[in-house]
Amino acid sequence: MFARPTGTVPGIAGGLAKGHVVNKRVQRERPSNRKGKLGSRSKLVRSVIRSVSGFAPYEKRVIELIKGGGVNSQKRAMRFAKKRLGTHKRAKAKFSELSEVMNK
Repeated sequence: MFARPTGTVPGIAGGLAKGHVVNKRVQRERPSNRKGKLGSRSKLVRSVIRSVSGFAPYEKRVIELIKGGGVNSQKRAMRFAKKRLGTHKRAKAKFSELSEVMNK
């Protein structure tokens, strides 16, 4: 609401700095705030599976479209990924994942 003015004594009876002085409670992170973050074990399992099984045919096609270079082929790759995965958000995530794989 109001910023505490500098040079005032906290805990006084009236004014902007009025009120009882308390220490803020430090709360631990809730499990619900961690939702969606990848754990180390899951990350390892996914990388092992990826190295063993390789890419799906549609992923290979997206990689080929990205390799084509140019804005038009990248746009086509995004459109293709969206068609296969269903939503723009999933397509963006897959596109960035495959782009990272290509750059390595």
